[in-house]
Amino acid sequence: MTLKKYNFNYCLNRNDNKPIIIFLHGFIGNIHEFDEAIKLLSEDFSYLTLDLPGHGKTEVLGDYEYYKMESVAQGIINLLDKLKIDKCHLIGYSMGGRLALYLTLYFPEHFIKVALESASPGLAIEVERLERVRRDAQIARKLSRSIIQTDFAAFLSNWYNQPIFGYIKNHPEYDRMVESRLQNNPQELDKSLRFMGTGCQPSLWEKLECNTIPMLLLVGEYDQKFISINTEMAKICEFTQIKIISNAGHNIHFENTLAFVENIKKFLSVAS
Repeated sequence: MTLKKYNFNYCLNRNDNKPIIIFLHGFIGNIHEFDEAIKLLSEDFSYLTLDLPGHGKTEVLGDYEYYKMESVAQGIINLLDKLKIDKCHLIGYSMGGRLALYLTLYFPEHFIKVALESASPGLAIEVERLERVRRDAQIARKLSRSIIQTDFAAFLSNWYNQPIFGYIKNHPEYDRMVESRLQNNPQELDKSLRFMGTGCQPSLWEKLECNTIPMLLLVGEYDQKFISINTEMAKICEFTQIKIISNAGHNIHFENTLAFVENIKKFLSVAS
């Protein structure tokens, strides 16, 4: 569907007027990020999945401005309007979680409940933002040089060596996940990281106290960095609860799908 500067690749599955969940994948993910979790949720919910700009088959028809969080968020709101989705639940993972938090704080009228998996409000301190921009630019350059698939595969192997991912490489489905990641275009991922990375996005820390939407923060027990971040978020952000999921690092819905689904079902089924 073409909406101004985006040609979104999406899938909307309506299930007997069941409430809709929109799923936002993480960096290097795609429309299939939550497939296993959706299989376990599909009896009780409808769902909308999509490739975020820079990922999968979604096309950005404008300049670099349209890879930025503010523009992507508005594009998603426009998509919801076109699909006549007035209100829905929202789930976002990592980069998709940062985007989901932005949507929650700036467009709260569209969302019933929100679950953020391994997400953050960005960086509050200017020096930290500049350093993160510098680091992300280095990573983006490596992506842009991944001309052949073996280069991209080597990049992904290094990416998942990061401590936040815990023991993800030991997962029996790790190779399948990497194969899905390899369907992305590294040159497009380069743009996404440069313009919607943690250092580039607007800091949402000061706006957290304005939250009015019930929110669930999910973090993996091996992801100490995001346990710390989300603990601080929960202190500031009203209507928010935090759950630490066992046997998982940063990518909870992949490493411990059952626990992820159980927590999502419980959270979404409880009356506000």
